[in-house]
Amino acid sequence: MPGRESVRPERLESVARLKRTLVAAPMTALVGIRGVPASALQRMRRELRERGHPIAVSTNTQLRHAIEEASEQRPALRPLLEHVVDQTAVLTAQGNPFSLAGEFARTRSPTPARGGEVAPKDILVPAQTTSFKPGPIVGELQHAGFPAAIEKGKVVLKRDIMIVKSGATISREVAGMLTRLEIFPLEVGLELRALLDGDTFYQPQVLSVDLDARRADLSRAHHQALALAMEIGYTTPATIPLLLAKAHRRAIALAVGAGYPTKATLPALLARGLREAAALQNLTGA
Repeated sequence: MPGRESVRPERLESVARLKRTLVAAPMTALVGIRGVPASALQRMRRELRERGHPIAVSTNTQLRHAIEEASEQRPALRPLLEHVVDQTAVLTAQGNPFSLAGEFARTRSPTPARGGEVAPKDILVPAQTTSFKPGPIVGELQHAGFPAAIEKGKVVLKRDIMIVKSGATISREVAGMLTRLEIFPLEVGLELRALLDGDTFYQPQVLSVDLDARRADLSRAHHQALALAMEIGYTTPATIPLLLAKAHRRAIALAVGAGYPTKATLPALLARGLREAAALQNLTGA
């Protein structure tokens, strides 16, 4: 760190502590904390720490120095430098990076826009009957770009509309109307910026995997493969018990149909005989 002699000791110690953490941690993630209220951030940090994922918050300058120094011992850390922007914290963890990304996703929740924010995605407003009473609200909605009208004494939005495109700025006027319509287009929570697992570097989009959906896909594929193997009689440790049971059922059905007596078929043959006798008795009237 340049000019170390003019840097306060506590800052040098903070950088040294971060460096030790970065070198030793099996998995390191950079986390965006912009917009997270202090109380919510404290709660998230506590919950993650209890799961063995502590978060350290420092200035970006200190974090960059720590990464630069740590990368001399662990070069795989260097790609993290370009993701130290805005308000950033560093998290260390063990385990599966995809599971960790899922934990981050669960910290995020919808929040209303105030105006001036950039829309992270297209903001779509569906056609609907609103809860507003007819009055000045109709003109306010129309002035903000919403297709408002009065129908049967109710304020309605007559058609679906993309009120703000992805990447565009949300105006204060539109933000106010969205909030009144209970449409919350933004999210607040921890944002995964980048993750290093061992020597493998991950961009966040690579880790955005719906694990429950993937598990469901694997389960469905397993059932379909098993059904196909059963249909063609392909023997595996999984299909042999099922194939034997299927063959046994067919053999019993064939023996019963042919009237072949065995210990397994006698009950079915006797039951069939009784049914046939009763039917014959009904026909003869005896």
